[in-house]
Amino acid sequence: MVRSVPEPRELLEIATEVAREAAATAYRMRIQGVSVAATKSTVTDVVTAADRAVERQVHDVLRRLRPGDAVLGEEYGEAGAGGAVRWIVDPIDGTVNYLYGIPHSAVSLAAEVDGVVVTGVVRNVVTGEEWTATVGDGAWRDGQRLRCSTEADLGQALVATGFGYDPGRRQHQGRVLAELIPHVRDIRRFGAAALDLCFAAEGRVDAYYEKGLAPWDLAAGGLVATEAGLRVGGLAGAAAGPELVIAAPAELFAPLHDRLAGLDAAGGP
Repeated sequence: MVRSVPEPRELLEIATEVAREAAATAYRMRIQGVSVAATKSTVTDVVTAADRAVERQVHDVLRRLRPGDAVLGEEYGEAGAGGAVRWIVDPIDGTVNYLYGIPHSAVSLAAEVDGVVVTGVVRNVVTGEEWTATVGDGAWRDGQRLRCSTEADLGQALVATGFGYDPGRRQHQGRVLAELIPHVRDIRRFGAAALDLCFAAEGRVDAYYEKGLAPWDLAAGGLVATEAGLRVGGLAGAAAGPELVIAAPAELFAPLHDRLAGLDAAGGP
């Protein structure tokens, strides 16, 4: 029998329940003490035992609640196939912050239906702040509807960004940043892409850009940003993705886009 696809609000209820339980596990493991379990792309790209435990927990709960769905996660890749729904999970976005005890890391969980992200939850592991969105129904934090910044002047914009782990990519990103910073109010680098997108969604920063985001970095936070009124895209009309993500208010998007394009922000390793 073919299972009906649930409404986005129903998927949001599931995502919220699962993300809260996952964040509680991550918080408990951090209090107990964490260490590096492995490295990935470089020696600075770390994985903790908590990353793996939290993602496994999310897989197990979703398998129980939605056994026909696929799950794509940062640590274990993709499991399951064939259904209309796919869950995208970053068990701990901001792993280095988490490892060092900096209270800026999050569980990020989104649901796609037929390849389109329809709901997402981002929950700060330490503070418990929680951002949610469903397609067409707005973005919210702790019951408050979110509206992005209305800043239109690039010179007055507070812009968040991040860096990759590959030394060559970081070097290129550093050059881009050095050329961009004279043209904006200032730059912030918090170290967790999903939270950066949520901060932009509520105007804690005016805009955000970064090269190298994976689907699990972008899915939930990108929907929160979009539903809060930000334009989220790449260069020259491309969709946001690994080459570049720009999230900015409508009137700020073009000047930031053009400046980043001129600086070859999508280039380098």
